[in-house]
Amino acid sequence: MRPCSRSDRRPLAATTLLALLAVAGCSDGRVGQPAADATAAERLRTLLADTSSAAGGAEEAAATGTGWGTLTGRFVFAGTPGEAKALVVDKDTEVCSKDGMRLVDRSLLVDASSKGLANVVVFARKASRVKDAAPPETQLVFDQKQCEFLTPVFAARVGQPIDVHNSDPVGHNTNIAGTSFNQLIPAGQGTIYKPDAETGMPTMVTCNIHPWMKSYVVFRRDGYVAVSAADGSFTIPDLPAGETLEFQVWHERSTGPNGALGLTKPELKWTPKGRFQVRIEPDEVKDIGTLEVPAASIGG
Repeated sequence: MRPCSRSDRRPLAATTLLALLAVAGCSDGRVGQPAADATAAERLRTLLADTSSAAGGAEEAAATGTGWGTLTGRFVFAGTPGEAKALVVDKDTEVCSKDGMRLVDRSLLVDASSKGLANVVVFARKASRVKDAAPPETQLVFDQKQCEFLTPVFAARVGQPIDVHNSDPVGHNTNIAGTSFNQLIPAGQGTIYKPDAETGMPTMVTCNIHPWMKSYVVFRRDGYVAVSAADGSFTIPDLPAGETLEFQVWHERSTGPNGALGLTKPELKWTPKGRFQVRIEPDEVKDIGTLEVPAASIGG
């Protein structure tokens, strides 16, 4: 018996298909139109459908993964921040500079002991799955007092209720750029706002009455967003595991495009657009460690 040639070593599925084709389409040997075998043809269609479905299912499983994980890390400023500049306060001074309080520029907040860099925004650019699809009903508070927004960088989910509050005895106008929210907030009152769209990057909040007031907000549908704390740390829980995720990083003073914070981190495939990639396994707490932010990356 002769050994099998390379052409004989076909995959089983392909061999089966060829056999079915032969049965379904071959004639009785006479020249003319072949007489199709309906049963064989139906078997062929079923096999093709099953093969296609199995391949598609495998690709989908590979793309989406399973389970959930957590991403954490810490930003530190590798430089000397210098003294914060005083803001020019020339209206409602009895409230805005009460008891001689001085308002300063808070665009660069660095912890004196740990060098932690606050108010760095990190969010997933796209997530294939969301653990909690519905926005939380928990009401957040975005307050202003003594003529400054108490939260320099504020994050919330699309559809989540936000109490845009005014704790001052004078009125404020809160204007969120890129949205329809531009309202007068009377003294000691607030209004509920539910963002209805994502912000591609954090967007500015201002007060038209007191022009020195400034803050930033970021709204994401999936809630996979964090703002670094005073010590520079951040945590994003319940991320889809088993797949590669891309994250966007932003800081108000970044010299990158639109505030994108570009760092040199080849192991994370970090780009000048402030994006990096990680893969988180199910139930893993993925710590990407301490991320040093050079002074050259933060504008003056």
